[in-house]
Amino acid sequence: MKQPLVYEVDLTKIQGDGDFPCPNCGVIISPEDETEDVYSILETKVRGQALEELVIQCNKCGSKIRLIGFLIPEIG
Repeated sequence: MKQPLVYEVDLTKIQGDGDFPCPNCGVIISPEDETEDVYSILETKVRGQALEELVIQCNKCGSKIRLIGFLIPEIG
C-alpha cells in the first residue's frame, strides 16, 4: 500500500478567510467545515495556550497536510 503524500501549508501565506485547496487533488479545505466530510484532524501540536501545528488528512485523496503559521497571540 502506498504511503500518503505529506504537504506543508503555511497559513500566513493564504489570502482570504483561511480556505485553501488540497495541494494534491485541489478539493477546497475550509477551517469553517466542522463535519469532517472533506478532511479529518490527525494531530494537534500546542505550545502553551497557542496552537502551533495541525496535521489533517484530505478525505478525498488521502494526503496528509501539515498546517503551520497559526497566529500566536501577543502577551502583554
